[in-house]
Amino acid sequence: MSKKRKWDDDYVRYWFTCTTEVDGTQRPQCVLCNSVFSNADLRPSKLSDHFNRQHGGVAGHDLNSLKHTPTPSDQSETLKAFGVASHEDTLLQASYQFAYLCAKEKNPHTVAEKLVKPCALEIAQIVLGPDAQKKLQQVPLSDDVIHSRIDEMSQDILQQVLEDIKASPLKVGIQLAETTDMDDCGQLMAFVRYIKEREIIEEFLFCEPLQLSMKGIDVFNLFRDFFLKHKIALDVCGSVCTDGASSMLGENSEFVAYVKKEIPHIIITHCLLNPHALVIKTLPTKLRDALFTVVRVINFIKGRAPNHRLFQAFFEEIGIEYSVLLFHTEMRWLSRGQILTHIFEMYEEINQFLHHKSSNLVDGFENKEFKIHLAYLADLFKHLNELSASMQRTGMNTVSAREKLSAFVRKFPFWQKRIEKRNFTNFPFLEEIIVSDNEGIFIAAEITLHLQQLSNFFHGYFSVGDLNEASKWILDPFLFNIDFVDDSYLMKNDLAELRASGQILMEFETMKLEDFWCAQFTVFPNLAKTALEILMPFATTYLCELGFSSLLHFKTKSRSCFNLSDDIRVAISKKVPRFSDIIEQKLQLQKSLTPSYQGC
Repeated sequence: MSKKRKWDDDYVRYWFTCTTEVDGTQRPQCVLCNSVFSNADLRPSKLSDHFNRQHGGVAGHDLNSLKHTPTPSDQSETLKAFGVASHEDTLLQASYQFAYLCAKEKNPHTVAEKLVKPCALEIAQIVLGPDAQKKLQQVPLSDDVIHSRIDEMSQDILQQVLEDIKASPLKVGIQLAETTDMDDCGQLMAFVRYIKEREIIEEFLFCEPLQLSMKGIDVFNLFRDFFLKHKIALDVCGSVCTDGASSMLGENSEFVAYVKKEIPHIIITHCLLNPHALVIKTLPTKLRDALFTVVRVINFIKGRAPNHRLFQAFFEEIGIEYSVLLFHTEMRWLSRGQILTHIFEMYEEINQFLHHKSSNLVDGFENKEFKIHLAYLADLFKHLNELSASMQRTGMNTVSAREKLSAFVRKFPFWQKRIEKRNFTNFPFLEEIIVSDNEGIFIAAEITLHLQQLSNFFHGYFSVGDLNEASKWILDPFLFNIDFVDDSYLMKNDLAELRASGQILMEFETMKLEDFWCAQFTVFPNLAKTALEILMPFATTYLCELGFSSLLHFKTKSRSCFNLSDDIRVAISKKVPRFSDIIEQKLQLQKSLTPSYQGC
């Protein structure tokens, strides 16, 4: 029987490590290509020859961190120290990376096992050969594995967000909204805004089902329990922006009452993205009837499959652009404006279609007065859409949003004066169809009255207005007239000192307003805290609306029983999972459960 050779730590200079068989036989393994050699090759000449021929290297590197290891698990640690991932690590990493992409693209978990992996194996076989195919076959991508990976990544992302919330130097802002999914199950979604490393961060917080009802107490309990579960005091919340029905999430709702009882000094803001609903409340009878006629026409076409198919064929035949109408919806802010614009632009064609179908809606639809009212509504809702669109962005604060709303309302008096003079320049659809002075006189009186009512409602409902003079230093501390600040104001000295700094002025001119005040936390903490308490609250529930759009991809007929909390977090969070930490914890757990485990 031949003598067994022994490993020498000096062999690491040839980029080799050692594996130990069950019977104690030691075999060299190249850490660069993972080739394993026989015990007879465990000698410097053989190792050096492989290293020089295959890898073109020069032996003699100081690789003292790479030592002989008697077990496969220790070998993995040796490879890590050497900067080379072990086979086990690479399989896990590939599995997690695919699960991450699967969640980001909002795909079903089964897509890996049923489609992606079979395709990848075929490609590997054709392009790279059978050896590559065998390696790829070992990557775990089953439905359960993908689900498990996403859950682990979701928890890691959540942990990162919770750590940031706890470390934030200022109370956080919350954005909260609810919707109903395809199973008629209420879903409550929340986003959080906090300060981290001299900037304001907006992050997904949770999406949880409302199990029983959507009453204010149920919403509050779910909201409170989330913070209690993660051992965070509820008073970490400095503001909450809500939207929805007044009984659930409105500004004067039961939910708000419970929150204020728990956190007396919390700031409650109402989403400014839904002026459309307010406009509906102010519509006089004739305008309201015109809107309802539009809704009935759309429901007649879209609500019946034969009508919808004929409508599409009819429009294809005459070459009209809009062959598909949008359904009228109650709460989505751009729906009515798009519907009214499409209906007005396709008025003649839709009228022909209603005649063709002998619909009882024809008389009301082709009425001249209805068309005039439709034109005004289409113009008005187009203005509202432009206002809403200007506020649909991340980072929108209440000061900027109210400035936009205030600027919009200030246009009403100008519009009224022009309309009184039969000048419909601000309402192009209406201007297009007004052909006589009589028509202009009758509609001018209606519009003038409606715009006045609308202006009053906007002021009362949204408290439209700018910051008071003494607080306008927040927007521009350098051009602000400091005489407006009372001498007893403790921060007046800090404000004067800040204005005298040329370097800070340069920062103000090159940074976003919120980032500028975050950067002043170390030098002028009191000024920064006061400014950010005003800039921190959310002005809209725009992020929740985007989240609800993602919800439609996850909750489908084929995934109706699917618990989407973890998937949607991975999909829409800006945080990236800490893959190395997750994989390391996974491997350690596997070692503790099955010491001899060598798979994934």
